[in-house]
Amino acid sequence: MLTKRIIPCLDIKDGRTVKGTNFINLRDAGDPAELGVLYAKQGADELVFLDITATHEKRKTLSALVNRIAHHINIPFTVGGGISSVEDVRVLLQNGADKISVNTAAFNSPALITELEKEFGSQCVVLAIDARKEEDGEWYVYLNGGRLKTETKCVDWAKQGVALGAGEILLTSMNHDGTKQGFALDITKLLAESLPVPVIASGGGGTMDHFVDVFEEGKADAALAASIFHFREIDITDLKKFLAQKSICVRL
Repeated sequence: MLTKRIIPCLDIKDGRTVKGTNFINLRDAGDPAELGVLYAKQGADELVFLDITATHEKRKTLSALVNRIAHHINIPFTVGGGISSVEDVRVLLQNGADKISVNTAAFNSPALITELEKEFGSQCVVLAIDARKEEDGEWYVYLNGGRLKTETKCVDWAKQGVALGAGEILLTSMNHDGTKQGFALDITKLLAESLPVPVIASGGGGTMDHFVDVFEEGKADAALAASIFHFREIDITDLKKFLAQKSICVRL
């Protein structure tokens, strides 16, 4: 049985870790390298670094900061933000990333996913999808850090992305982001049951029971969270012990 993964996320703006609610009202959460070290020590399975304003500011990911963090951790490291070419990925891998996450650039140019898969392997390519549930009950894809709505349904884009070569889906519910009211179980389960690749659930984790729910009901392969870890509300070591007590298979 595959172990369920706990993944802290470093949302980066101006070289600092930040966290907001529903993608707005950002506040400082600390030095990303220090947080990375802390999470590795606590037993995080992976670390995700998202340069959240790179695409909006039309610039590349902060490779020097990626390098600094990578030198301090010993767990798989996924980096996203501003990636739009094979060369962008090569630079990040050379600076210590293990996997990369693509979002807006992949949506605007789907062939990019296939290019990256052929060059680096599908296990290296994480397709990040920011989705919002609208009044019609459907989940739609948003781009540019949640600033731009599309008419594409989340499930359709996820299936297309996997067919093009993505090896993993990072699904962030914009409705749930930063609310600490629980993960989006419906769309997470829908993707997990309809895709042949792992699904990482993101957005809404606030209690240890929320993680139980997203693994049991949402069928997620991994759960990503930020503020509850950054602000020391939940310790990853304690969370994993709790999950194990609930008969959820985790790496202790």
